[in-house]
Amino acid sequence: MLARLLLVDDEPGLREAVQAYLEDSDFAVEVASNARDGWELLQQYNPDLVISDIMMPQVDGYQFLKQVREDPRYKALPVVFLTAKGMTSDRIQGYQAGCDAYLSKPFDPDELVAIVTNLLARRAAAKETSENAESPDIAALTSQMARIESLLSGRSSIAQSPSPIKIDLTPREQSVLDLVAQGLMNKEIARRLETSVRNVEKYVSRLFSKTGTNSRTELVRFALEHGLTK
Repeated sequence: MLARLLLVDDEPGLREAVQAYLEDSDFAVEVASNARDGWELLQQYNPDLVISDIMMPQVDGYQFLKQVREDPRYKALPVVFLTAKGMTSDRIQGYQAGCDAYLSKPFDPDELVAIVTNLLARRAAAKETSENAESPDIAALTSQMARIESLLSGRSSIAQSPSPIKIDLTPREQSVLDLVAQGLMNKEIARRLETSVRNVEKYVSRLFSKTGTNSRTELVRFALEHGLTK
């Protein structure tokens, strides 16, 4: 079954273009031109993820997200903000409001697909983990033992600066990571590696999953901090 996405944006041209691209990427997409219609569709359609603009008339994206998060049914629903507001303060406000990813316009649609794919994969993994979670007593004991071990070894996770870590990357994943770090987009990477854009999207999505990041910016920062690329 295709993953169901809800796209809320008041710009007809952008809305249609993003819908077409997502559908070409094997997602089922419902669209709304404003937050009020988006809220109605959300309850009828029960999507797996929501993509919403911020600057919309009457009810903006922040208000829409607040309404979504206040409903117990949608507290864990992944939400991606698409917006022309790209200042750091705007992104912080978006994350504080409860969005899971923030993409500034204009954006590379390949990156949107990678973010959506990664968020859906992480949601599925979290659901599976929750269903098979260990008991609270064991979890608490494990956490306490880890803290004691850290203290005994003289290591502090707060004071210690990031150091190289071991993440198993395939040669092709490493090549894609190096090119992402150079600032290349998916189409450019596909040409450089003589492969398809779809394959590059898959590699970028795997890199997001392996590093626990949500965007190319976070991925590059993580890679540089931990010695995964030069």
